[in-house]
Amino acid sequence: MPGNKYLKIGTTGFTTEEASINSSSGAGDANKLISADATGKLDSTLLPAGLGADSATLTAGEALSAGNLVYISAAGTVLKADANAVAKAAVGFVLASVANAATGTVYFEGSITGLTGLTPGATYFLSGAATGAITTTIPTAAGSIVQQVGVATSATTLTFEAGEPIVRA
Repeated sequence: MPGNKYLKIGTTGFTTEEASINSSSGAGDANKLISADATGKLDSTLLPAGLGADSATLTAGEALSAGNLVYISAAGTVLKADANAVAKAAVGFVLASVANAATGTVYFEGSITGLTGLTPGATYFLSGAATGAITTTIPTAAGSIVQQVGVATSATTLTFEAGEPIVRA
């Protein structure tokens, strides 16, 4: 989608109107003026390789809701993380809902936004009661895992950092 417009002196010497870009499709966009997108941020396509969110586009093995913590199955699909099995420890999260068998963006670090009822400054763990969810209550059942997944920075945002899962005896 084109961004704001600006004036430039064209090759003929006349002033022409040009649109800025807020995403890039590659070398064809060289030397174009860039602008922030509707969120006020630069699109990751405008950043050098290796800079930006640590994320991947993966296929969901079940329906995922925005804010769900996820793991990657042996089949390569993304499923809701679950503190009841060490193989299902959280490795990332989704910020947008993803339908079963559809592809979506999985983030491996960063902030999970759009949550509700968090306590700023509180430490959160992967839930054993609800798949893909977070809790301040440490799972206690034998065989379950305790995995710290982040700290709330507000009532609606969790800074995600997957901790090492510890299996309960």
